[in-house]
Amino acid sequence: MTSKQGFFSRIKALDLWQKTLFATCLAERMLPNYLLFAEITEAEGSDKAVVQLDMLWQSLYSKEMKLNHERMMNQLEEMMPDPQQHEFYGVYPATDALMAITTILTALQQKVESDLVNISKLSSSTVAAFIEASEAPELEEDALEDFVFAHPLMQEERDIQNQILALVEQMSRRDIEDIKGLRKELRESGVSNIGVSLSEE
Repeated sequence: MTSKQGFFSRIKALDLWQKTLFATCLAERMLPNYLLFAEITEAEGSDKAVVQLDMLWQSLYSKEMKLNHERMMNQLEEMMPDPQQHEFYGVYPATDALMAITTILTALQQKVESDLVNISKLSSSTVAAFIEASEAPELEEDALEDFVFAHPLMQEERDIQNQILALVEQMSRRDIEDIKGLRKELRESGVSNIGVSLSEE
């Protein structure tokens, strides 16, 4: 059940609504990576990313909430950082965070459920890349993979994804207070999948 194959099989077994909820939870955890980048670079319009996630959350428990996917994706495209213009590493996890939201919107617009499953892989790859960039052990490829997999940050990522998945498997659109509580818990923790916290100044 905790094996990689079993984990993704469980995600694929979710219905569309549950997949969207799971992906939105992971995007919420990635958001501080972008917000810190926007703060450091004084990027304009970073609040739009927060608003878009809030709209995604609301659409999960309110059928009256209609998303303008095209408009939201265009806004995200305008906000997307350009790695060519920034020399510090933070541009990459920031880009991944916006890509997570974009991928969710695209998947919902085009009704491609498999893209929602990929948010799990995107979040994990952000963590893996961060571990490699920040610790950069001089290891052969196989040994590097083992190092990354066993790293405490990656273990935490896997544990949290498992915890979120277990919750989502039990939830439906009717569980409005539970959905709001999950959003509140993730938002108030303020810590991203790579340990970024906006409160650490």
